[in-house]
Amino acid sequence: MDRFDALQLFTRIVELGSFTEAAGTLDVPRATATHAIKALEKRLGARLLDRTTRQVTPTLDGQAFYERSKRVLAELEDAETSLSTHVANPHGTLRLDLHGTHATKIILPRIGEFKARYPGINLVISSGDRLVDLVKEGIDCVVRAGQPRDSSLVVRRLADMPEIICASPDYLAQHGTPMHPRELSGHQAIGFFSRGNESRYPFTIMMEGHVTEWEAKGWISVSDAACYTSAALAGCGLIQVPRFRLEEHLQAGRLVQVLPEWDCPTLPVCALYPFHRQLSPRVRVFIDWALELYSDRFGAVGKAGP
Repeated sequence: MDRFDALQLFTRIVELGSFTEAAGTLDVPRATATHAIKALEKRLGARLLDRTTRQVTPTLDGQAFYERSKRVLAELEDAETSLSTHVANPHGTLRLDLHGTHATKIILPRIGEFKARYPGINLVISSGDRLVDLVKEGIDCVVRAGQPRDSSLVVRRLADMPEIICASPDYLAQHGTPMHPRELSGHQAIGFFSRGNESRYPFTIMMEGHVTEWEAKGWISVSDAACYTSAALAGCGLIQVPRFRLEEHLQAGRLVQVLPEWDCPTLPVCALYPFHRQLSPRVRVFIDWALELYSDRFGAVGKAGP
């Protein structure tokens, strides 16, 4: 393993706290990783990592070397990026994490177009609703709906998605159909939470040019977008979600939009990536392609589609 690869391996071990996980992300055997770090420590004449049966942490020398290594690797990637051939024909592995619905309904159905345009890029895609640590998990870019909260990431807005409030016919037959937003407080809302934190988001509606919030009670909360829809289909209460996720249920009559006379605020979709990846050709071309994809579906950013 050359010095460049050893530096990459070392930084991944520090970030992941594991030889095995770091070796896995770089597609090298665990034994090779162990040997490479021993050789690196011998060459430097310093112990870089403290190893236990449960975790690997940097020593004081290791932490200082890690900070310098990150800068060196960033400079090397900048140098590669400056080459026109590399920019025009990006190659290597791009690790993405996508919200499940966006993966299955928007990005993956057309992913063949991306491969045809950039044949040198291999994709590794994880999906779900959970928050991810991009640096620790070695992810280059994520696509998420909602207002970004992590100020340490670069944000590129891809789309503004129209949202609706809806419920099943059975729920509406039992509880009635709200005719004005103020009636929402008397209805059941399905809650949503992540990482064990309850979040019963209020319904948001545009009234006289302003976003107004309406609280509703409820007896069930879920932590997954698919479960959120399933709970609504089962008659558990009202939900507010991007319309594109529910088109088949709306057309089949399994869900019914309520308060259609009032618009809901649009929900932003963003690509997020670490600052040290902002010059990566692989990340750049994926985001540009994703922007085209979302613009085709929802219109240009700031101009929500139907």
